[in-house]
Amino acid sequence: MLEIIAGVKGKGKTPLLIQNANDAVKLVQGSIVYLDKSNKHMYELSNKIRMINVKDFSIMDSNMFLGFLLGIASQDHDLDTVYLDSFLTIAHVDAADTESILRQLADISDKFHIRFVLSMSMNASDLPEFASEYVIAAL
Repeated sequence: MLEIIAGVKGKGKTPLLIQNANDAVKLVQGSIVYLDKSNKHMYELSNKIRMINVKDFSIMDSNMFLGFLLGIASQDHDLDTVYLDSFLTIAHVDAADTESILRQLADISDKFHIRFVLSMSMNASDLPEFASEYVIAAL
């Protein structure tokens, strides 16, 4: 399952994502991973959530990022949910590649039964048409 929290910068996507992750700890049987571009929000997350600072892994483009996600999935067979804060930034997604990357992420989600929750700094109306069904919050 793919879920998107969309909105321009400064509208409150990250606090909503963090709250969603902390709430999920009480409900989810498997493991939860939170990917971010820094360690800034580490202490706002439950200690049961694995926080990964993506900048530590020298990811250069969206293909490397997708490979990184597959690596996480391959080493954790109990992986239930992955939260991706600042998705466009951490995944190195250009506006022209947004639809392709989201489709690939949806395929990974379906294949490995992983829920991906993304925050994206763009208006929901600017997302590719197919992605509108995945929007859970438009701020």
